[in-house]
Amino acid sequence: MASTRPNILFIFTDQQNASMMGCAGNSYVNTPAMDRLAASGVRFERAYCTNPVCLPSRFSMMTGRMPSEIGVRSNDVPQEVSVPTDIKRNGLGWLLRKAGYDVGYGGKIHLPRMHPTDLGFEYITADERDGLATACIEFITRDRDRPFFLVASFINPHDICYMAIRDFAETEEEIRLVRHGGVELATLDEALRLPPGVDREEFFRRYCPPLPPNFEPQEDEPEAIRALLAQRPFRMRARECWDEERWRLHRWAYARLTEMVDAQIGRVLDALWKSGQAENTLVIFTSDHGDMDSAHRMEHKTAFYEEAVRIPLIVSWPGVIEAGRVDDEHLVSNGLDLLPTLCDYAGVDVPPGLLGRSLRPLLDGNGTSAWRAFLPVESEIGRMIVTGRYKYMLYDAGESREQLIDLEADPGEMQNAARRPAYRDVLQGMRRLFAGHFHDGA
Repeated sequence: MASTRPNILFIFTDQQNASMMGCAGNSYVNTPAMDRLAASGVRFERAYCTNPVCLPSRFSMMTGRMPSEIGVRSNDVPQEVSVPTDIKRNGLGWLLRKAGYDVGYGGKIHLPRMHPTDLGFEYITADERDGLATACIEFITRDRDRPFFLVASFINPHDICYMAIRDFAETEEEIRLVRHGGVELATLDEALRLPPGVDREEFFRRYCPPLPPNFEPQEDEPEAIRALLAQRPFRMRARECWDEERWRLHRWAYARLTEMVDAQIGRVLDALWKSGQAENTLVIFTSDHGDMDSAHRMEHKTAFYEEAVRIPLIVSWPGVIEAGRVDDEHLVSNGLDLLPTLCDYAGVDVPPGLLGRSLRPLLDGNGTSAWRAFLPVESEIGRMIVTGRYKYMLYDAGESREQLIDLEADPGEMQNAARRPAYRDVLQGMRRLFAGHFHDGA
């Protein structure tokens, strides 16, 4: 069986945006493990999450469903929400277990009232850092007579969240996070350290990432974004109080935290190769969502800006999937498309009623002409569709709630094109797409 169907290693990080890899052209971060995967497989440049926060995005990755299907749009799960048994039984763990795979899950969970064991997985460790890498190595190198499917859910670069929280902790929740965040804060402090022997002036001149071109807030910024920042006061304080050096330090630490998790991923990949199983293993790498990384004077996630919703996605299988190719054309969703893709490679029927599609035709280079024209993305503050060139967002409330972005003319998302006469026809077309998918309109 192991010779006819691949092992599957599904690795994902937490809060890593699509630009945070050397192979994506970022010269301020060193990610040899991720770059190695990209060199041996296909990297999708237009990959999006279903919702740019942890819990709903992870629900999608495990089930192939939009989180709103169960009434979830944020990390706060309504009291009345429960995950139906048929959704759990048609999640990744049970599907591949029933197909004869040895299925394991390690690391961060953060699912809506579910545990990996509810999804059919053996839960191999609760550690989210070096201990997770060790547990994954032990799982990969077990003696077995069937293929394995392993989910490795690493925590970083999520520790970057603690930088603004610690600087401006005021609410009871923020103070609690700082008080109990010993490991996270120690890791963040390690990431904030300057290179040895480099003084502060030289550091900012030669080493620290510069501010991004879209550092300033968007013109005609949606009121929903400002309300989002005000909802968690430390986020508004960071926008208002951090100077440019502090924002650049945030970018520096974000890169170092990404390098830390890359090293942990590298340990797992090294063990896979040493075990002799790499040539029969499909490896998927992605993240649950991104981080604003100082764009529009924001950190954290939730917003519909590219930094938060676009994620890394690499698929590698040496000798089977073309090596070193970048797909910058097709819109793909890690929350919708990975379950059908893994079912395809494992020889499993895809559960009915899912929006996603197998990426295998794109990976094989076949049958790409009929690919989707747009992707939906949700958030606790609104909904969005993205096409090849445009993004249309309708926020739930507030001024400037209707937004249109021309990603070709305005890649930094600095201007709302919805009110510009030249985009009238585009706006009408995007409204129709939005209404057709979400069954309502502007």
